[in-house]
Amino acid sequence: MGKGTKWPAEWKEFHDQITGVKITQLTDYMAHSFHTYFTNDGVYDNGSKLLVCSDRGNSTNLFSLDLTNGEYTQLTDLDKNVSKGLQGSYINPTKNVAYFTLDKTIIALDLDDLEEKVIYTKPEGFNFSNLSCTADGNHLCFGLSEDLSTTIHSNLSGGYVGFEETEAARPYCQICLLTFETGETKVIHEEKRWIGHVNASPTQSHLITFCHEGPWDKVDHRIWAMNIETGDFWKIREGEPNQFAGHEYWHADGIHIGYHGFTESLDRKDGKFLGFVKFDNTDCQEFEFPYQNMHIHSNDSGLIVGDGQQSSAYHGERYQDCIFLWKKTANGMEGPRILCKHRGSFQVQQLHVHPRFSHNGNQVLFTSDRNGYGNVYLADVPKFESLPKLADGKLIKE
Repeated sequence: MGKGTKWPAEWKEFHDQITGVKITQLTDYMAHSFHTYFTNDGVYDNGSKLLVCSDRGNSTNLFSLDLTNGEYTQLTDLDKNVSKGLQGSYINPTKNVAYFTLDKTIIALDLDDLEEKVIYTKPEGFNFSNLSCTADGNHLCFGLSEDLSTTIHSNLSGGYVGFEETEAARPYCQICLLTFETGETKVIHEEKRWIGHVNASPTQSHLITFCHEGPWDKVDHRIWAMNIETGDFWKIREGEPNQFAGHEYWHADGIHIGYHGFTESLDRKDGKFLGFVKFDNTDCQEFEFPYQNMHIHSNDSGLIVGDGQQSSAYHGERYQDCIFLWKKTANGMEGPRILCKHRGSFQVQQLHVHPRFSHNGNQVLFTSDRNGYGNVYLADVPKFESLPKLADGKLIKE
């Protein structure tokens, strides 16, 4: 095993026990495999290949999955004892280069010849946040946060240990912009707030979003947008004092931002909603629904997918661990309808379901450890009206 190693197809097909939807299991190995973070598009080469992460060989590495024949190519050969941010890998939208963090550095990986190049080394006393490439392919945006490991015990990928304490400590954080042509890196924003989720618009090269990380009901405000050319930044979807939104992501148009959230009252997070808004806070639309999701994703406002963790009112119901769909109609947001069971444990960050639509919206990519090991799956998306509804915790088939 090593860089360039070819692995035969591991595909398996089965049909969901509730809906009959066809699901293709893309990985099948006695180690965890998972796709990149739900805000990061892992598809490249004109839609023919998918970037996945896998622990096979006793170390986490990047692999390329050929979506035409199922063959895998191992792209990296990394030391298992060195920290790495492969789930946050980001592909340049204009060329076959992926970026990821490795120990103190950012690596540019040529996806064709597998050459690795160090393009940045972080200063002492900081940790990396996520990476994101601007739409023109010219810049890499990323966050740096003050290293508080000597004072706060944390394991954010496993149970969010230290999550509240880190937010309360107000770490000094920066957003940096690396220009590929010159190699120059400059700080474009800094503050004494925990900054995370630096996400570039997929179409507008001057726009990014970022968040103030931490429990949504404790941070001053979660979702922010920024013009990286002017330095201006502003709150997205300010809302009411008792409303909290997050897990923001860009629609494919690079103009609208999707999110979900909750309204808190009487010590209960009982009012769930999902919505979208234009980057300048116009065209805001929101819809209430009774189910809580860890994450949602959509290419536009028309069809939304969520990983279906239900609210406590339905705790214990057999439909809690499903992938749900919502469809925008003239009367509001219809749903949820069940696409399939995911049965994911969410035990660690790599095993979060993180559903994401394919470019054409015909399939949903997700990760699940339904059989013990994390694997990557593709579920076909049939006509919305053909899927069963879920109402008051009960399945309704039309």
